Amino acid sequence: MISQEKQEALKRRLEKLGVEEKDLIEKFVLGSGPGGQKVNKSSTCVYLKHIASGTEIKCQKGRSLTLNRYYARQLLCEKLEKQLFDIKSAKEQELAKIRKQKRRRSRRTKEKMVEEKRQLSEKKQFRKSPNAIAD
Repeated sequence: MISQEKQEALKRRLEKLGVEEKDLIEKFVLGSGPGGQKVNKSSTCVYLKHIASGTEIKCQKGRSLTLNRYYARQLLCEKLEKQLFDIKSAKEQELAKIRKQKRRRSRRTKEKMVEEKRQLSEKKQFRKSPNAIAD
């Protein structure tokens, strides 16, 4: 189950965004996917719609209805924060980081990197003993 502190933090987050429970349409949908017969027979999937913004969330992270209600409200907060404040979620930040790492370097950056390596190797040449340089 969800701790009281987490529930309070979520409540404060919703209040900060101006979302009240009366502004939400909440429906429970029949679940599907992994989790066995329990998931397939019970309505554990949560559908949330914020009336004012028209934002819709459908969440089925866990097998428990209470957990899914909590996660759905968290997702709603993230989506509304993104719309209102243009804040990137942790997942989006991670994807952007990976995209940046995989991107090819520009020609100028490559040339600069090779030049720095060459200068470093020249500097290291002076660290060798005089006998090694003469050979």
